[in-house]
Amino acid sequence: MPLSDSSRPVAGFDEDGDPTREESLARLLGGSKAALEGSVPPLAFLVGWLVTSGDLAAAVLWSLLASASTLVYALVERRRPKAVLIGMLMTVVAAMIASYSGEARNFFLIQLLSNAASALAWMVSIALGWPLLGVIVGGLIGTRTRWRRDPVLLRAYRLASWIWVLQYVVRVAVFGVLWWLDETTWLAIMRAALTYPLIIVCIAVSGWVLFASIPASHPGIRKPRAALPD
Repeated sequence: MPLSDSSRPVAGFDEDGDPTREESLARLLGGSKAALEGSVPPLAFLVGWLVTSGDLAAAVLWSLLASASTLVYALVERRRPKAVLIGMLMTVVAAMIASYSGEARNFFLIQLLSNAASALAWMVSIALGWPLLGVIVGGLIGTRTRWRRDPVLLRAYRLASWIWVLQYVVRVAVFGVLWWLDETTWLAIMRAALTYPLIIVCIAVSGWVLFASIPASHPGIRKPRAALPD
């Protein structure tokens, strides 16, 4: 058990040596680094688009080069670059859709549809009693799905998952209006603006909702308690 000089549990750990209920959701999800890396390609696309006065091919190339740099960085740190590879694939597919349709705005169609699908998936998971935030966090901290037998944690994960739904809905609303208006430059700007900043806000707010929804008498997310029999 981690102890301080006074033989008391170190701040951030409880009497059993486990992180307390006040731990950070951002730290659990690796939010800052992941969100920052995820925002590099959209920023590169925006810069490429503005510098080349709307040359889609050049902007896509800038985005792919930026993705490649984050891929190399992930490999150097010995991390699995799965998200980066998926992002690069989506960029290529989006470019093919825009090229085939002859409309630059359709480069953002996958972004719009994927956010709509994500919002729907999170809402369905909440309705079914399998809020995705609980599934993700449970997998990361080793509780797996035991939190579903704990009414307190189930409710907390449900409430916090709605913040993630809101994140996707905001993007769908903004991207949808700009796509309809054929505002490609603003689509590029808002895609960059709603990546890193919105993810950080979402993680921070959902983390606050999650932990604020757990009463002080509860041992926390790492120690689910089964519901008492009637």
